[in-house]
Amino acid sequence: MFKKTSFMLAGTLMLTAAIVMVSKPALLGMQAEAASENGAQAESSLVRSHSPILGQADAPVTIVEFFDPACEACRAFYPLTKRILETYPEKVRLIVRYTPFHGDVSDKAIRVLEVARRQGVFEPVLEALLARQEQWASHGSFDESAILEIASEAGLDRAAAEEQLTSADVQAVIDQDMADVRANQIRKTPTFFINGEPLDPFGMQALIDAVERHVQATSEAEDGPPVANRP
Repeated sequence: MFKKTSFMLAGTLMLTAAIVMVSKPALLGMQAEAASENGAQAESSLVRSHSPILGQADAPVTIVEFFDPACEACRAFYPLTKRILETYPEKVRLIVRYTPFHGDVSDKAIRVLEVARRQGVFEPVLEALLARQEQWASHGSFDESAILEIASEAGLDRAAAEEQLTSADVQAVIDQDMADVRANQIRKTPTFFINGEPLDPFGMQALIDAVERHVQATSEAEDGPPVANRP
């Protein structure tokens, strides 16, 4: 089953790998089942109650992505993460963490995404901004009006959003995510964790393989030991 899944995802991998040029991130070493206090603290800094979730909310396999909407590599990875969620609709979820590494343009887009989350239109706004990223973030350019226009066309209530973008609640979310970026020593976007484990080595195929391992382990745990080994 898992070999077949890799084949299904290969098309996405081949289409997007050519534009991905990110260095191997320096990440905080973590174990999925860490029982120490430090491990628990690190786990909480990966997922917050406000973090946007794509996929089934209670899925047993969690991908955490430290994400910058102005990042070309993040845009390149999105079709792959979406395909993974479609392949394992009941097994995998994606948690998005805001990581504004491209200055003002990233900050503005992240504020729009956070307001979209509050309005219940996070996913369509995310997809619209990524699909038209070159229009508002090409070569470091910053077109604030284009960000809001694209988002509103995807379902954002622009009038309400303009009042919420600089609110204390939105700022608090951004401040918390940036604190978690520092706590987890994030240096590049995208950076991925799967069930608390950093993706290492980094890459599209590595992400596919890591998710498949965790899905398989989860399935085996749910099925229990082989009949011959049961009491």
